Amino acid sequence: MTADQAVVFVVLAGMLFLFVQGRWRYDLVALVALLAVVATGVLPVDRAFEGFAHPAVLTVAGVLILSHGLRQAGVVDLAIRLLRPLRGRPAAQIVVQTTLVAVLSAFMNNVGALALMLPVALRQAYRDGYAPSIALMPLAFGSLLGGLTTLIGTPPNIIVSSYRARETGEGFAMFAYAPVGGLVALVGVAFVTVIGWRLLPSEGRTAPDPDRLFDVGEYVTELRVPPESRVDGTRVDELEASVDGDLVVLAIVRDDARQLAPRGRAAVRGGDLLLVEAERDALKQLTADTDLQLEEAHEPSRDDLRDDEVIVQEVIVPPRARPVGRHAHDLDLRTRFGVNLLAIARQGRRVQKRLSRERWRGGDVLLLQGPSERIRTVLSELGLLPLLGRDVVSAGPRRLLLAGAIFAASILAVLTGVAPAHVAFLAGAVAMVVARVLRRDEPYQALDAPVLVLLAALIPVGTALETTGATALVADGVLRLAGGLGPVAVLAVLMVATMLLTDLINNNATAVLMAPIAIQLADRMQVSLDPLLMAVAIGASCAFLTPIGHQSNTLVLEPGGYRFTDYARMGAPLDLLIVITAVPLIVWFWPF
Repeated sequence: MTADQAVVFVVLAGMLFLFVQGRWRYDLVALVALLAVVATGVLPVDRAFEGFAHPAVLTVAGVLILSHGLRQAGVVDLAIRLLRPLRGRPAAQIVVQTTLVAVLSAFMNNVGALALMLPVALRQAYRDGYAPSIALMPLAFGSLLGGLTTLIGTPPNIIVSSYRARETGEGFAMFAYAPVGGLVALVGVAFVTVIGWRLLPSEGRTAPDPDRLFDVGEYVTELRVPPESRVDGTRVDELEASVDGDLVVLAIVRDDARQLAPRGRAAVRGGDLLLVEAERDALKQLTADTDLQLEEAHEPSRDDLRDDEVIVQEVIVPPRARPVGRHAHDLDLRTRFGVNLLAIARQGRRVQKRLSRERWRGGDVLLLQGPSERIRTVLSELGLLPLLGRDVVSAGPRRLLLAGAIFAASILAVLTGVAPAHVAFLAGAVAMVVARVLRRDEPYQALDAPVLVLLAALIPVGTALETTGATALVADGVLRLAGGLGPVAVLAVLMVATMLLTDLINNNATAVLMAPIAIQLADRMQVSLDPLLMAVAIGASCAFLTPIGHQSNTLVLEPGGYRFTDYARMGAPLDLLIVITAVPLIVWFWPF
């Protein structure tokens, strides 16, 4: 082993360690690895940032923007309507929504397709009272399986295709993955929707009806303001600030007229009836420090908190939404939007902690009160989604047709050879803006910067692995491991190794690291490159054993209430089934 090879292996080992540890974000880890191979002289400085102009990175960027355009245009609205007749039939819902997300993932970014369907699946579970845990993991796995079928279905396919183009002058075509990936996806989706979800834990994780979960009578109190009260003329925000802890005035009833969700500057008058939400200690402090009196005439209900203008709405915090990790006080929900946070439910249970300081998580269900137009503003600006009501944003038939036509034209340009994939999809992204399917700022919001930086940084690291001969050493080790059993055994070993690696690190990083090894194996055995690259493509997208191998798995971790080991319950038999299915299919469709 040369000194340069030793340096590369040390950098690679450190990178894998940091990926698995998870303390640093994966794009930062990739940049550190890139700088390490440059600083040690293993990679020339002039090649350090060539990954940022690599066709694979540009193709992924274009696909992310096009996927965002399709979502914004409401192209999925028609598909989601298929779920409406399935009310009360959890097994049928799991089959249909998992199949839908798999089909969408073949042509959209798989994380984007999952993020779109996730609130729908949560809504179904909450409405019908079954555990989200039995539906969300099949949904995540379906998004990974659907990505196997096309060039643009998942970034690893694009990466593997770029390596083929470098070696042979031509990458994989748009549907070249379909004969193997499509059949594997079909088998995988059938398994997770018929058998796999039954292996998942659901005991104690049943999602109750939101109406029962958010029983207003349990946390809303009525307080009477005496006619000659000391708080007569006190502003609402002053009254709320007079206690330690959470206290929110939800309504003021005066002379049989209700002022719902009053703004902070509204004044309290003698004779008013206040509907307040407060922590127990804060309520005790308020009644002790003032002459406000508890009313026990009747138990408040939702009807007491809403009217023709003010509504009470359950909303979902999508994973990766902007407010994740922040709380209502930090977001200035009350003063900025004029909206009250009444309750938070997490994994089917109402959060009992101090609401204004409770950090929101992906999959949380919030109960909001406020004027309908302000609720819509909160949904739009914070990226929240209604639990009940409309399914997805539908932008109208014109925008829908434009988005579909632009996307179809981009694919057609690739299929006919008019333009390479990265040019066609970036042109489609520009067309989305010119046609006003997307606003001018939306393409930048659609770009997943960490993924793009990861790819751009790791491609030169992969180059360093090849130029130092490190990949050749790894290829020799794989051949020794296969024990001279022939190309099919090597292919199986390569696929399993790729699967295990992608469960620990990002799937894009796995594709960048394993594709050069596949090239070396093909050279050593003097066989066709295609079947080995296809094994890498399949294996890199099969991150089914852990929640950290792919973003889709991470997205459902909190909303589904999963533990780390839950993924292997369904993932291990699925991995085995995929190896048994994929290896003979690859040999059949892509012979050595």
